[in-house]
Amino acid sequence: MTQRPKTLFEKIWDAHHVAQTAGGAHLIAIDRVFLHERTGASALKSLAASGRPVRDPARVFAVMDHIVDTRIGRGDDTLMPGGSAFITETRAAAQAAGITLFDVNDPDQGITHVISPELGIVLPGATLVAPDSHTCTQGALGAFAWGIGSSEAEHAMATGVLRLDRPKTMRVTFNGTLASAVTPKDMALHLLATYGAGGGAGHVVEFAGEAVTALDIEGRMTLCNMATEFSAMTAIIAPDAKTYAYLAGRRHAPASFDASYWSKLTTDDGATFDREIVIDAATIAPMVSWGTSPEHSMAVTGSVPKGPDRAHAYIGLEAGQTLLGTPIDAAFIGSCTNARLSDLRRAADLLRGRHIAPTMRKALVVPGSSAVKRAAEAEGLDKVFTAAGFEWRASGCSLCFYAGGESFPEGSRTISSTNRNFEGRQGPGIRTHIASPETVAASAIAGAIADPRELAR
Repeated sequence: MTQRPKTLFEKIWDAHHVAQTAGGAHLIAIDRVFLHERTGASALKSLAASGRPVRDPARVFAVMDHIVDTRIGRGDDTLMPGGSAFITETRAAAQAAGITLFDVNDPDQGITHVISPELGIVLPGATLVAPDSHTCTQGALGAFAWGIGSSEAEHAMATGVLRLDRPKTMRVTFNGTLASAVTPKDMALHLLATYGAGGGAGHVVEFAGEAVTALDIEGRMTLCNMATEFSAMTAIIAPDAKTYAYLAGRRHAPASFDASYWSKLTTDDGATFDREIVIDAATIAPMVSWGTSPEHSMAVTGSVPKGPDRAHAYIGLEAGQTLLGTPIDAAFIGSCTNARLSDLRRAADLLRGRHIAPTMRKALVVPGSSAVKRAAEAEGLDKVFTAAGFEWRASGCSLCFYAGGESFPEGSRTISSTNRNFEGRQGPGIRTHIASPETVAASAIAGAIADPRELAR
């Protein structure tokens, strides 16, 4: 009997399907659980209080990334009031549970979705969950990875399974070739601007097409990272030779790959999706957000469209105004979206021999992991950034989302390589435009929103 063609997601789902409940939900086996200090202690302490051990500690990892300061020389103390308790309690709970912990100053510390691929913790065909909505980043390596709550993390650690309703499927195909200075961040913002922040709701999105397969693994991570802004349950990209080369030799990756399984992790010819979107990659320009949602994004050379009154009030721009030349006060390169080594290299290429505008009040670079920081320093990228007027920091999330600690000068208009431009995302009264690292660098030099293609010529 001939088996019907399946999507990549369906193959991973079927391989991890344990049972279906009487109510119609499904039990899915979980290969990896990743915790961070913002919610990790509560999940671990609740599990211990119930008298249930972590079922398989070797499959559970924790990291200090959300609350920890990014100041060089940091420790357990934080600018966030009460933040040190998150760190010390997570440390104690992780040690008691016997799970792997990447502590504040561990050489492998970093943002969850950066260090998991770096260390080979996430693998093609695996299921991975973490209490963070940007866990979808890791689908770039062909994994089924999604964000959960702390109670679900507790359940996954205790039982090795989670209950899920089966999501719908969507394929977003980027045909053709990206133009110069157009990045995966621009691909994601173009998708959001065209189809809306709710366009992927309830779906697992598979990214495909020539422009996607041409991306390196770090670029694929950026694209998948933004799927949660599309309201997707998660995103995934079929693994290929680039994936295997990226994972080879990483600490938690297998010494040799199971080609008989991994080579089949592709969508079969003839497989159907609940929805299909096709985009001509050549039509995408460098993008910048303008409002209160990533869907409020536009080509950097365009004019602000009419949107919700609150979005215009927040960003201080009226419909019809151009983005180019809008003065900015601060610049940020970092986050789980765009703080990998390739991101820093591209931004440094534009900054080399240049300096940020004298009107800039603050400019920061926060590497995505301690390993990225060391590698960048070995290449001298830190010196490029500091010579250009940027402050060089340690790895962490605290300047991507405001939790009561680090922020930018009050009233700043910031251009940022992060993933969200919600009100207050980078601090009270801060107006955030999200863009690629190249656009952030070009804008910092100009002291105003700028087109990176002008510097790349």
